Amino acid sequence: MNAIAIRLLNQQLICPQFSHPAELVNYMGAIQAQEYRLMRWAVAMRTRKPSAKAFKKAFDDGQIIRLHLMRGTWQLVSAENYWPLLELCSPKAMAVTKGWMHSNKINIGDDEEARIRQILIQTAGNKGSVTKEDFIQALTQENIHMDDHRLSYHIRMAELTGTLCSGDLLPMKATYALAAEKVKPRMKVDHDEALLMLTLNYFQSRQPATLEDFVWWSGMNVSDCKRGIALMGHSIHTEKWKRRTFYLTDNCRTRGFRKGKYLLIPPYDEYLISYKSRDIVLSPDFRHKAHNNSGIFQPVITHDGIICGNWTPFRETCQTAFFLGEHDTDLQEEWTRYRKAMATPPLP
Repeated sequence: MNAIAIRLLNQQLICPQFSHPAELVNYMGAIQAQEYRLMRWAVAMRTRKPSAKAFKKAFDDGQIIRLHLMRGTWQLVSAENYWPLLELCSPKAMAVTKGWMHSNKINIGDDEEARIRQILIQTAGNKGSVTKEDFIQALTQENIHMDDHRLSYHIRMAELTGTLCSGDLLPMKATYALAAEKVKPRMKVDHDEALLMLTLNYFQSRQPATLEDFVWWSGMNVSDCKRGIALMGHSIHTEKWKRRTFYLTDNCRTRGFRKGKYLLIPPYDEYLISYKSRDIVLSPDFRHKAHNNSGIFQPVITHDGIICGNWTPFRETCQTAFFLGEHDTDLQEEWTRYRKAMATPPLP
């Protein structure tokens, strides 16, 4: 088993199968969106014709939604998956959020939550797409003053109850909108149906992956993750590789890998963050070059899927620093693809 090639193919990092950003996000189930600007490249680079403009249209139209969902962090999900995933993941996400509130000695009572929630709803309803500053202004008009940290928890709880979701895409600032107006309602699915959907999305797009990988990525407990795999029945199987058990779907992509390909991977990308078994593509000796123990991830370069260096986004020229192997190569083709997709700065 060529685990690296299989991951590249099924993560759509080489020979991508999708043309539309929303189709790609729907296929992936959820995509880490911690870095507001570079989440666009994380999606675009996995499509046939990378385009930040196409991403913005899908985002503004409500085909792609950004919210806190799994592990207490930002993700992108498709409109099709939004309501089922919210139903499946919000109880655990809410528990994580309240645990953080407790550790930060922030107590938000039911009366306060209800009052602030109503102001958030009214503000988003009046303006359609609002920033946190708009919320602060609305609260100030009601003679309510709170620090940014406390307000962030109110917004997050509103996300997890399906009240707020992402609004229009701005260059630098996150916005919020009423979820009921942004995402069309969908017939409610039961727990097992939503769990099967998430499990299928994960393994079809991250394979080969272990149970531990899935538990880490989903933020769910082990029993739920095992249940999701069992629900896939005969459409998934296991293979042993390097003394570990990996799961692969029966329709796993295995053809299309070509040697010599360099990729500019954004920080917090699913290529790393999807797994606990990151050592497959990242030498433990250089783990600190890709991420630290506090969960801060850096932009990295891959060569044939192996992480070998770092790069710097938002510059006029391609700036790299290799830490693995000898790389006397020109990354201009990949850099041009990135710049053209992101239009930062615009190409002549």
